[in-house]
Amino acid sequence: MAAIVLSPDYPEKCEFMIARRKGMRKGWQFPQGGIDPEESLETALRRELKEEIGTDQVEIIAEYPEWISYDFPKNSRNPRRYPYKGQRQKYFLVRLKPEAVIDLEAFEIPEFEEYKFVDMEELFRRITFFKRKVYRQVIDHFVKEGLL
Repeated sequence: MAAIVLSPDYPEKCEFMIARRKGMRKGWQFPQGGIDPEESLETALRRELKEEIGTDQVEIIAEYPEWISYDFPKNSRNPRRYPYKGQRQKYFLVRLKPEAVIDLEAFEIPEFEEYKFVDMEELFRRITFFKRKVYRQVIDHFVKEGLL
């Protein structure tokens, strides 16, 4: 599960929240995470947002209609990825509610150390290289649907 988090200023202003993984200088990405057994997609979405960015105060705008897979880079030595070779995800487009407060330290083991809101051009400059194709596919879909 992955969340494309838009600022509370959407739709007047289209800014994407990206966060940088702890200890990874170029590890910018959208919040994402797993789905526990017996957990609905929306429940997983809200739980992961609460764990990763400290809030689940979002309005769900849309769900990407398909599951998307990507592979980790072959030269990756990240022990958290072993024994997996990639991920399969469902993407959601969400808008932060005006009262939402982002707190990267909310969970006992923070996954991110920095976040920012960026426009689409900066998003694709900053996002970690192996996720760009998938992000482009999902964002192009939401643009085509008139949501971005």
